[in-house]
Amino acid sequence: QVQPVESGGGLVQAGGSLRLSCVASGSIFSIMVMGWYRQAPGQQRELVGTITGGGSTNYADSKKGRFTISRDNAKSTVYLQMASLKPEDTAVYYCRIISPFNSWGQGTRVTVSS
Repeated sequence: QVQPVESGGGLVQAGGSLRLSCVASGSIFSIMVMGWYRQAPGQQRELVGTITGGGSTNYADSKKGRFTISRDNAKSTVYLQMASLKPEDTAVYYCRIISPFNSWGQGTRVTVSS
């Protein structure tokens, strides 16, 4: 079973931008429905948004506007572009294969300093 692998986390100042990447190797990547989630310290994991194989996206209401999910099927990669970051965006960000099977990555930590 394929496990997605996230990268791109780190420390960024408030107001800055960051792009996370998630690689999910496999010949069926182009049909995978993928999702980005995050878990802030002491909080439950929450959905950021999802993207279908064809590139259709859906975002949690609170994430619309500053977060953009995209994918490059040729590279088996999904991206999460984050802009105007705030300290409350500090979290571990997880990539998930939602369909055709469920698989979570290990997460990448994003810290936004004020």
